[in-house]
Amino acid sequence: MKIHDVVLAGRFVRLEPLGLDHVPGLVSAAAGNGELYKWTTVPQGPEATRKYVETALAMRDEGKAVPFATVRLSDGAVIGSTRFFDLERWAWPESHPLSGRQTPDVCEIGYTWLTAPAIRTPANTEAKLLMLTHAFETWQVFRVCLHTDIRNERSRAAIERLGARFEGILRSHRLASDFIARDSGRYSIIGVEWPGVKQALLERLNRS
Repeated sequence: MKIHDVVLAGRFVRLEPLGLDHVPGLVSAAAGNGELYKWTTVPQGPEATRKYVETALAMRDEGKAVPFATVRLSDGAVIGSTRFFDLERWAWPESHPLSGRQTPDVCEIGYTWLTAPAIRTPANTEAKLLMLTHAFETWQVFRVCLHTDIRNERSRAAIERLGARFEGILRSHRLASDFIARDSGRYSIIGVEWPGVKQALLERLNRS
């Protein structure tokens, strides 16, 4: 099985491999939420959304990303998108037990957005739990990174609630949604921290 041929399902959401068939749902999910996506690049309209998905699929085919559509289980609605990307594979010596492993050693979670009604619901928490569990327990990565525009206080707070640690600010790191060289807040979770992070996320979901 290829690493992108996976469905991650919980109690509230299902993350399924992103495809062009998700375009109509993503268009509806993103419609009318311009201010919500001030610091996040979210496609608006059918043409932009199709291009967004095609770009994600090209990254997937190049082995650079694993993109998902986020689907709400209660009604089957597409409520956003997310992906693994910046997949690092380290140059293990041939004599090392990890030589030749087919899964990433490190990855990043990003390109995450949700429709407005899904904000402050269990959707984001469970989606991150599903992805982190897959990364640490199936891929057995050593680190998961998350970056966000330093101006995006809502996103920074959400990442910190996950239990990720702030590592610092990367200056002029990436192109921002308003087309400037943005400074990024860098966060990470490493393997030894994962059991505690997982327990905290499970407890949050149980309270939901």
